[in-house]
Amino acid sequence: MLQEAFPDWHEARPASEEAILRCHSKPYLELVRSVYAPTWLDGDTPASETSFEAALLSAGAALQAVACQGFALARPPGHHALRDQAMGFCIFNNAAVAARHAQAELGLGRVAILDWDVHHGNGTQDLFWDDGSVLFVSLHQWPFYPGTGAPGEGNETTVNVPLPAGSGDEEYVEAMERIVEPAIGAFEPELLLVSAGFDAAAGDPLADMELTEAGFRELARRVGSLSERTAFILEGGYNIATLPTLVGAALGVYGRH
Repeated sequence: MLQEAFPDWHEARPASEEAILRCHSKPYLELVRSVYAPTWLDGDTPASETSFEAALLSAGAALQAVACQGFALARPPGHHALRDQAMGFCIFNNAAVAARHAQAELGLGRVAILDWDVHHGNGTQDLFWDDGSVLFVSLHQWPFYPGTGAPGEGNETTVNVPLPAGSGDEEYVEAMERIVEPAIGAFEPELLLVSAGFDAAAGDPLADMELTEAGFRELARRVGSLSERTAFILEGGYNIATLPTLVGAALGVYGRH
């Protein structure tokens, strides 16, 4: 449906194994490669003989989004994936792979990741917890899956903004103004990656938030002023009837693809 909604999309190239191994262990990569029949990598993450290829393509789309300052319309999502483990529909951590690629291949130093998916990006947080070169900021429903990102959880470069169920445009904009924008502005990133989940939207079947199309448009507009270089990477969003419109609201601010 997303390809139909955005006909000027470009096909991704798969990420290299070198790019994946900057964030994930070799044994885990080989585990994903070895899947030859339908199975489960964790309780929420199915896999089959095509999952390794799909996960490489998804991560590769994130790398191309960085290159062209675009929007990676890619699945599987990534922000729950840990160094050695799949989790929550996620196999490889696309945003993390893109951040490390930008540092290793593009010579960028300071990278910020803003995660507005309704679920906390525990995998991204874990991968960069002790790394002062990457700022991770998460807006998410709390308490909620995966149980991380609690009030007070963070450090100098990890900023969690837990929001109660039922939060909508007003609450998200207030959080952006009060916490997110000052944190990212002070960090002065050379690249801002947005883990753009759309499951905080009103009517999403897996969550309880109330963001509207206008709300996502405003979040994307505010993001545009925080770094000269920005890329978006699709995370969650499970109402397939409304997802193209919501993605379009974010894309429409800059006409990205």
